[in-house]
Amino acid sequence: MTRQLRKAVIPVAGLGTRFLPATKAMPKEMLPVVDKPLIQYAVEEARAAGIEQFCMITGRGKTAIIDHFDVAYELAATLRERGKTEALAMLATISLPPGSIATVRQQVPLGLGHAIWCARAFIGEDPFAILLPDDLVLGETPCLAQLADAFRETGGNLVAVTDVPPEQTHRYGILDVGAESGRLVTVKGLVEKPDPAVAPSTLAIIGRYVLLPEVIGHLAQTARGAGGEVQLTDAMARMIGGSPFHGVRFEGRRFDCGDKAGFLEAQIAFALRHPDIAPQVRALLRSYAEDGV
Repeated sequence: MTRQLRKAVIPVAGLGTRFLPATKAMPKEMLPVVDKPLIQYAVEEARAAGIEQFCMITGRGKTAIIDHFDVAYELAATLRERGKTEALAMLATISLPPGSIATVRQQVPLGLGHAIWCARAFIGEDPFAILLPDDLVLGETPCLAQLADAFRETGGNLVAVTDVPPEQTHRYGILDVGAESGRLVTVKGLVEKPDPAVAPSTLAIIGRYVLLPEVIGHLAQTARGAGGEVQLTDAMARMIGGSPFHGVRFEGRRFDCGDKAGFLEAQIAFALRHPDIAPQVRALLRSYAEDGV
């Protein structure tokens, strides 16, 4: 019997060097898209998929991420005194229930695979999700909820995938594709950051995964791969054939918020969906377009 998907691992130990100087004293995961930090979007997406327990893989200078989900007694008291009931209610939705969040330090930056291995005690014998906050997905159904629905149908391992331009395959884990059924794709193989000339397809993994706990054993045995890091893709490739493995062509638009242009695009897209400011933002964009600025 397949265990329920209730755990999520969120790696947040990166230095965010592409966003310096903004990230000199602020974790990149705390950078806001409109009015919420990236990490909050990830946690909200996970909760919408039924996730109840979270493990943040952190590093030095990342305490602000955990504080964000704590109870802010002083702030709540001030809002209450000032009659800010809407803000107070919003604040209450951010805090996670007691005991639902754990942290693990990744002392040495050895890659995503190593970060997930650091969470081995938290994962235990349960299936778990992975969310990379840099990947922000805008859609009617949250991306991880789509994977969770597929997991209940197929079991095994699943990754969210999207087609990328052929010249960009060297930036992603790429699928060797088998049979396709609707939005589900059978995974025959995985290659980390292949040169376009040898890439088996253009179907790329984005930062959403549902994996079985057996991946931890493979990570422990995986030597450093592309970039001199322990690659999660290499460990996942070893699991193919032992249990079902599928890619899910998710519905929605993905924004690479680890890239400045992608981060700016996300700001615009989410602002145009925001009930409070969408009309003003649309008018601003129209004025800039008309002025040719």
